[in-house]
Amino acid sequence: MQQTFWKKWSIAYLSLLQERGKWRAPKRNLQPGDIVLLKEDNITSLRWPLGRVDRPIKGDDGVVQVAIIQTASALVKKAITKIAVLPIQTTSMESLRLQTGGACSQQNVN
Repeated sequence: MQQTFWKKWSIAYLSLLQERGKWRAPKRNLQPGDIVLLKEDNITSLRWPLGRVDRPIKGDDGVVQVAIIQTASALVKKAITKIAVLPIQTTSMESLRLQTGGACSQQNVN
């Protein structure tokens, strides 16, 4: 009876504790313009090429499976498992304008 209880408890309860959250929470699909690193097997992660998502390609389930990436030298088609999305928010140049004037412009330069 003790073994039966242990078996049922370990299968039902312990497996819930080891469940991976990344499969339970929805993940954002790749969007055009996302900045990514292209994972390569034969080189270190510091040398992975940088690229921008040109066109994501969705599978039958509506989730992006493959993306066409624009790198410095060419367009590359990669599976989503070989892409690392960088947490960079792209902004327009309008939001990057600097204010003119202020204390720095009023200082005397000798």
